[in-house]
Amino acid sequence: MFRGANAITLDAKGRLTMPSRYRDEFLARGAGQLVVTIDVVDPCLNVYPLAEWEVIEAKLRDLPSLREENRRLQRLLIGNAVDLELDSAGRFLVPPRLRDYARLDKRAVLVGQLNKFQLWDEDAWEARSAEDLLAIKEPGSLPEELRNLTL
Repeated sequence: MFRGANAITLDAKGRLTMPSRYRDEFLARGAGQLVVTIDVVDPCLNVYPLAEWEVIEAKLRDLPSLREENRRLQRLLIGNAVDLELDSAGRFLVPPRLRDYARLDKRAVLVGQLNKFQLWDEDAWEARSAEDLLAIKEPGSLPEELRNLTL
């Protein structure tokens, strides 16, 4: 399980170091292999352990292929997916095309999302987080299935 928001720094080559508390889990879930792809809703990247990505890939493969919206989603997610591996220092290189998509520069945030991480530009994360906090306080903003959730 991945949770929490971790401030990280990308080096000049676009590498980031996976926080040590998650490194072991990435190693256990797939020998440090991971898949990074775009998020089709938010301006960030999704970072999956390989085993978690394979679950997503199977779901995408099972979608009816004659529906344009399915093909569009497959093209975006699978077409932008990059297989990566943690190096001996626990780092991985975010390819330039994906860094450009998420507008990643030096300061970034790795945000746990249970089975994956989202990788955000720090300023974009802070802005989206503030927007989300305001939006959730609006009357009627929660869908019916969440109103009975006990936290």
